[in-house]
Amino acid sequence: MNEARTVASEEIPVIDMGPLLHGHDSIEAAEKLAWAATELGFIYVRNHGIDAALIERARNAGLAFFREPLERKVEVASNIHHHGYLRPGATKMSDTARVDLKESFNYGIELSQAQTDAADTRLLGPNRWPDFMPALRRDVYPFFDAATRCAEALLGGFALAAGHPRDVFTRHNDLPVSRGSLQYYPPRPDDAAPDHFSLAPHTDFGVLTVLAQDAIGGLQIQGLDGEWIAAPPIPDTLVINVGDLLGRWSNDKYRSTPHRVINSSGRERLSLVLAYDPNAQTVVDSTLFCDSGETTNYSPITCGEYLEWRFGKAFDYRNTDKQEAATT
Repeated sequence: MNEARTVASEEIPVIDMGPLLHGHDSIEAAEKLAWAATELGFIYVRNHGIDAALIERARNAGLAFFREPLERKVEVASNIHHHGYLRPGATKMSDTARVDLKESFNYGIELSQAQTDAADTRLLGPNRWPDFMPALRRDVYPFFDAATRCAEALLGGFALAAGHPRDVFTRHNDLPVSRGSLQYYPPRPDDAAPDHFSLAPHTDFGVLTVLAQDAIGGLQIQGLDGEWIAAPPIPDTLVINVGDLLGRWSNDKYRSTPHRVINSSGRERLSLVLAYDPNAQTVVDSTLFCDSGETTNYSPITCGEYLEWRFGKAFDYRNTDKQEAATT
């Protein structure tokens, strides 16, 4: 079950997204991006605009946090807004999956008190940065900002390739319900059951995922033939994948691809993630991508409604006031 072939270099779409970031001669890059999203749904991008030193600082701060004793980390256990620490076993990616072996720390856009008070979705709320480690916020949050710029440029490319204005996916983005995440994968135990994964097979919930892998590896994606493929780290690139909401928004023209993580390296692994989503009230309407005479596969739904439903299935603590799954 855990075997995966290593992807051949010619199978990896590596796209120069510089034109999309800088707004010149971008239609060719947009069309390459859209083609890749209709095939495997996972894309490597270079010239993504995120400084390597920024990524390294964020990764080092994340590793320092996860190396703290459990009793320190649970001081910032996840709140109802999905911001804070989730211990091993707090995540279950499907009804039939085992709980994941990973740990994570999640956060969102920094809000003023007035914005927090006015928020009408549980997806917005205060972050839970640890007082015992002020460097975590200082060194990690810049990745959120930089990855957001990257994601919005890429979504502009997806829109251009479909003949829409650049901002069709991002025009409502002053209070995005994006999640930044540090995903920590301790070495997988040698005696782990074959179906006990560092991160079980799943598709991502939201619109677009921006991932900075480390050099350890362990990410596997499911090909069109159902075969699992190891997606190795490529220096100076990010991994981009279509989420379920973008698949839905595009009426399944863009592919949300199942993937999993198996950390069999014997070393700790940490990924920096941005799960990009616009404002909660954004209406995801797939008729936008329907050709003449084509029937839509989905009813309209807001971004917030969809994510609340998916989060409730994956994270039990969000369904209880005591949040026991996150803290015990």
